[in-house]
Amino acid sequence: MTSIQTTDPSSWPTPGRTGGRTSHVGLAILALALGGFAIGTTEFVTMGLLPDIADGIGESIPTTGHIISAYAVGVVVGAPVIVSLAARLPRRELAIGLVLALGLGNAITAVSHGYWAVMAARFVSGLPHGAYFGVASLVAVSLVPPERRGRAVSGVMLGLTVATLVGVPTGTVLGQQLGWRTAYWAVLGLAMATAAMVLLFVPHQPGNPDATVRAELTALRRPQVLFAVSAGMVGFGGVFAMYSYIASVVTDVTDLSRGAIPLFVFAFGLGSVAGTWLAGRMADWNVERSVLAGFAVLVGTLVVFSWAAGMAVPAFALVMVVGALGSVLAINLQIRLMHAAGDAQMLGAALNHSALNIANGLGAWLGSIVIAAGYGFRAPSLVGAALAVFGLLIFAVGLAASRGEDGA
Repeated sequence: MTSIQTTDPSSWPTPGRTGGRTSHVGLAILALALGGFAIGTTEFVTMGLLPDIADGIGESIPTTGHIISAYAVGVVVGAPVIVSLAARLPRRELAIGLVLALGLGNAITAVSHGYWAVMAARFVSGLPHGAYFGVASLVAVSLVPPERRGRAVSGVMLGLTVATLVGVPTGTVLGQQLGWRTAYWAVLGLAMATAAMVLLFVPHQPGNPDATVRAELTALRRPQVLFAVSAGMVGFGGVFAMYSYIASVVTDVTDLSRGAIPLFVFAFGLGSVAGTWLAGRMADWNVERSVLAGFAVLVGTLVVFSWAAGMAVPAFALVMVVGALGSVLAINLQIRLMHAAGDAQMLGAALNHSALNIANGLGAWLGSIVIAAGYGFRAPSLVGAALAVFGLLIFAVGLAASRGEDGA
């Protein structure tokens, strides 16, 4: 099996080759990570505030859960389309434009009234998500020497992880106390702060003048890209099938007050941060085995959660484990996908977020179906376990096909 060390160094940008010189590398990566923090906050805070949003727009919780899917569809559509069309644009300016577009989508969400208006606003908010991480990852690796590229990418991704620990619980509390729209206004503020920091600390970098839409999208023809994307979009849905309805699990199954919801959101975030640390070390060991192990443990964890959700302490601990497994899978799948994408590094990074957000929408949608059918709020965890099994099988088939290609 291939490990992280097999990446071809020549396929990655080098410091200065794209004009990326700066004496503030740490601040530049922090600025890019702040964009990830804003994205992570807007993506996950909806789950913590789902009952409040449902009340605000006059719909049921399962129906309102579809706005989570709408955001995910925006990511799926936006990532490959924007990256392919914008590959020639200067990268710093592209990152600024994308994060400001994210802020605009959240402002539209905050002023929207009614189910369909909020649904459309969440779709618009999701469009810049994957493309931002694609360009931010490429900029980050261009700022550092080869031996620090992995840490540069993980530094950008850390913003997304820290959002689950800090931004989402804070946004959930703000939304509960001051109205759910407050959380989205806060994301607008984060987006504007990110744009200012990127302008100040990230150096100008020209785009690729030779890039074409057709050339960028050739990565989609690679079998291992398709296997990695498919495994992510199906298997990672296991995380979201359970976590999309965590607010209702806490109040209706664990039988705690609404005030306990931010604690469980915090548990997921704490697990995500720990998982990010663990993911890097697992990737150094073996990327593919890390993905297989992550899916296998996720299956067991979700099955146990469906049984233990009524007990506060075990439920809290299991939510933390699911958060950790989510990070392990997301980061190792991203590494696998960027390897498989060859020269289309920015598209590879963006496609990972498309896949994970298909998983987001798929998990939330299937969870809403079993809830609406009367199976209760424990049932989405079992749906999630089934999705993780399918993700594991797809990834395993891809590895077998890869061995066949190598042996041919």
